[in-house]
Amino acid sequence: MVDGNRAPECPKRMTFGPCGGVRPDGQCEMRPGACAFGEVVPWSGPPVTPVQTTAPRVLTDFSCLPFDEKDVAETAAVLAPSCDAVLVGEHQNRPDFPPTLMGALLLDAGVSPWITLSCRDRNRVVLEQELRGLQLIGVPAAMCVTGDGRGYDVRPDVTQTFDLDGPRLVSLAAALGMAAAVPETPTAPPVHARPARLVEKQRAGAGAAVLNHVPFPAMVADFMTAARAQGLTIPVIAAVAVFTDDVSAAVLQGLPGLELDPVVTEAVLGADDPVAAGIDAAVEEARQLLSIDGVEGVNVSGLASASGTRVGAEIKAEVGRRIKELVA
Repeated sequence: MVDGNRAPECPKRMTFGPCGGVRPDGQCEMRPGACAFGEVVPWSGPPVTPVQTTAPRVLTDFSCLPFDEKDVAETAAVLAPSCDAVLVGEHQNRPDFPPTLMGALLLDAGVSPWITLSCRDRNRVVLEQELRGLQLIGVPAAMCVTGDGRGYDVRPDVTQTFDLDGPRLVSLAAALGMAAAVPETPTAPPVHARPARLVEKQRAGAGAAVLNHVPFPAMVADFMTAARAQGLTIPVIAAVAVFTDDVSAAVLQGLPGLELDPVVTEAVLGADDPVAAGIDAAVEEARQLLSIDGVEGVNVSGLASASGTRVGAEIKAEVGRRIKELVA
């Protein structure tokens, strides 16, 4: 793993930036002013051979009540028949069980978890501990991210760590023999360099990638064409936005660089049955994304509903079930 020289202006202390949180106008998500990285910083360490992992055809976002073992199992039971794996996020405003414990609970509940590890709240030693723990219990992949910056009004008493950034965490995971997945945001500035950044993550040891959602599938097609031309070979999973009300739509547009197709959004939210319309829209988006060369799976993404995590899980399960019928 390489330490390199951090950009002194980067509040996330990144070496291999920029992160995916650059705002559409090029501003930093954590402080006033432009992103400290004008272009992608190439991986400067030796190329790392990724640890191979099978890309799930359907990877579904996992959300449940925090610190609730019973709800973990019950939500997993709802999702298990409709997906090949679940993606466990790590949000700056919604803490939950530690990654290794969450992985063990989900494995016990009968689902295959891809567990997110963020550099925001853990130093290098704790990240290594979690990677070794995830590997020991049999979690198939760690989603290695730099992490969203914590909002100024969310736990202002807590230090944000950022000992590592996403590419260096990927390199650490691969060195330990753990399969590492990475995110990429095709719509975040500098947009023209995002395919190259994913290739650099591959060079650091990434074995799979999950793209953040974009408004139009054609944008994923363009991204994939550029990335593959620059040497991308790892499997890519594209995000399907699942929303059925104003709140779940707003969540999917609440982070820098993320937006929804305005025509589809208006049609879903204005429908007589927005749940049915939202499911139909998600399945159609999945169909288009899976037709793109290099896209090997889809991430059923979002809360899906403002009516609680169980209702959201049931909606995502229906989306996943119908996607599986598409590819059967």
